[in-house]
Amino acid sequence: MSIFDSLGQGSGPQGPTGPPRCSRKGCRTDATVRLLWNNPKIHAPERRKTWLACDGHADWLENYLSERLLFKERLPLEDPTPGTTS
Repeated sequence: MSIFDSLGQGSGPQGPTGPPRCSRKGCRTDATVRLLWNNPKIHAPERRKTWLACDGHADWLENYLSERLLFKERLPLEDPTPGTTS
């Protein structure tokens, strides 16, 4: 028996529950877009990190990344293949 069993959480890793949420601090709104970025000082050029954003914060987060020269691409949340266009 693990300590997690006594807390009622089981012993395995817990996956995310519910819809993806916006990455903006304090926002609990469902995400609608993915903002792909990387920091060229510490990441390989092909690496992409992802922030999720709701409609209300997507432009703000994209601007934040762009001002720091980190922004790469904006994609709909449901598009599973980054770097492709329709």
